[in-house]
Amino acid sequence: MTSPLLPRYGTASLAEVLPSVLAALGVPGPTPIALAPVRAACVLLIDGLGAELLATHAADAPYLSAMADAGPLTVGFPSTTPISLATLGTGLPPGGHGIVGLAFDPGDDDLLDTLRWTRTQDGRHVDQREVHVPEIVQPSETALQRAAAAGIVVTAVAPAFQRDSGLTRAALRGARFRGVLALGDLAAEVGAALAGPERRLCYGYHSDLDTLGHVHGPATLPWRLQLRQIDLLVSTIAAALPPDALLVVTGDHGMVTTTRRYDADTDDDLQRGVRLLGGDARARHVYAVDGAAPDVLAAWRTALGDDAWVVTRDEAIAAGWFGPLGPHVAGRIGDVVVAMRGEATVVRTGAEPQLAKLVGQHGSLTSAEQLVPLLVAGPAG
Repeated sequence: MTSPLLPRYGTASLAEVLPSVLAALGVPGPTPIALAPVRAACVLLIDGLGAELLATHAADAPYLSAMADAGPLTVGFPSTTPISLATLGTGLPPGGHGIVGLAFDPGDDDLLDTLRWTRTQDGRHVDQREVHVPEIVQPSETALQRAAAAGIVVTAVAPAFQRDSGLTRAALRGARFRGVLALGDLAAEVGAALAGPERRLCYGYHSDLDTLGHVHGPATLPWRLQLRQIDLLVSTIAAALPPDALLVVTGDHGMVTTTRRYDADTDDDLQRGVRLLGGDARARHVYAVDGAAPDVLAAWRTALGDDAWVVTRDEAIAAGWFGPLGPHVAGRIGDVVVAMRGEATVVRTGAEPQLAKLVGQHGSLTSAEQLVPLLVAGPAG
């Protein structure tokens, strides 16, 4: 079995992006990625923009492909949006900020959905922002707060529904929020956020490439046509950059097309001894009932075989999957941690019917999911 691609925390991961941009803006601190000094900077995150997918489909993204590439970067584990946004936003690995899965047990024997910041009850998504306060679940200062404290005007430009969401509060607090609806107002708001004499930092986010990859599959015609629209978006933003401003484009994960599915809601071997099953289809946290962890580990290893790396919590931590751990984090990680290989997934057709239907998936430790570009335009490019 091949080895997993371990995240390069501390040198070349998403955690290093904003600290390096802050250094370019004159804020003292670490500079793992060298960028030229600037007055203003935008970090634009394209959900689902994997480095390998972009390289394969460079003809559909001529502007992106011609940008200076300071990457690739690894995104961290699991390679899933909430974890990556928290890693980018805090400058910490998942073990530091504590958002360790799409769904994990925060310590009260139930699962917190970190994308929606909800729990499922009687088929409904129940808001958990008052029960699991985002600023307590993720208590570390964000890079955006650090920038604001240094006197930088900080703006977040993202879909309007993300204003005051649990994930925004946990990972990206500290910015004035500008809600947008489509590519046009995203480009316009980024331009406005960078204009003016002050030092300015803008975080921008766009999700449609990921959506089409999930539904149709990455590299399909709909996905490629969306990549062309994103290429135009980035070139439009770059053309309007002030001369003393920097644009950095990256992704939160890549994606794979999946064909093999294990259903944890119907497979007795994957249910025996399991108290809770968190994570997502490519990266699972398996929480065992008391005393059952060794048997659960053996059962999952046997059932999944070469389709997964299946390790204990201690093995995942020791191998550096989550990076250095804060004192509040270890108990959030499953007794058994599963990272899928090849084109395989572990789905839950009963508990997660929509997620189970998706063609494109991500979350694991393969290069297709882990590697994202770090593209630069402006003085550093």
